[in-house]
Amino acid sequence: MSGETIEIKTDDGSFSGYLAKPASGTGPGIVVLQEIFGVNQVMRDICDWLASEGYVALSPDLFWRIEPGVDITDKTDAEWQKAFDLMGKFDPDQGTRDIQATIDTLRPMTGGKVGAVGYCLGGLLAYLTACHTTSDASVGYYGVNIANRLDEAKGIRAPLMLHVAGKDEFVPPEAQEAMVEGLRDNALVTIHRYPDNDHAFARVGGAHYDKKNADEANSRTLDFFRRHLG
Repeated sequence: MSGETIEIKTDDGSFSGYLAKPASGTGPGIVVLQEIFGVNQVMRDICDWLASEGYVALSPDLFWRIEPGVDITDKTDAEWQKAFDLMGKFDPDQGTRDIQATIDTLRPMTGGKVGAVGYCLGGLLAYLTACHTTSDASVGYYGVNIANRLDEAKGIRAPLMLHVAGKDEFVPPEAQEAMVEGLRDNALVTIHRYPDNDHAFARVGGAHYDKKNADEANSRTLDFFRRHLG
């Protein structure tokens, strides 16, 4: 399966996104929110996987305001350095507005419902998407810095699922507990914890990839989207 590059327009410019469609040509939509490595092969593969499951999947280039077209891997120190530099310059609030523009672009290609799934930085953005956009259902994998933005959870109006890595090198235990405690009473939020896994345990080919738990998390994600997106 191969996708295509499309343009996403905002009031102050346009940016690209990788779009993958199911064999039927349409279905519910899912916005795929990048890690700190841009819209790379990992993100394109996730879009293709979701398309094979019947979804119209679109991964927007959220670093476009800093450097359009970032497409790097997690395999070299230089790429990691660049990725962290990009993350340091990235404005999650502006990124969330760009995600809304992506949802608005994707929705007419679907049966009506659009969700979002994100990883790492995208995991934080999935949470912010649930808080601030019209997403119909959102899923975050090992999101970073969510504990610092719990006051925004009052904006959640649609279901949110979070996959939490218990040994996440970028989210210390106290931050994990604060997140769980802060969201515990929100009936729209479901949290799954993977006690023995490190950050990015679902990134195929990554240093911490754990197929068993990645498959379990992905199965939960698909069930969640089938329930809430149709």
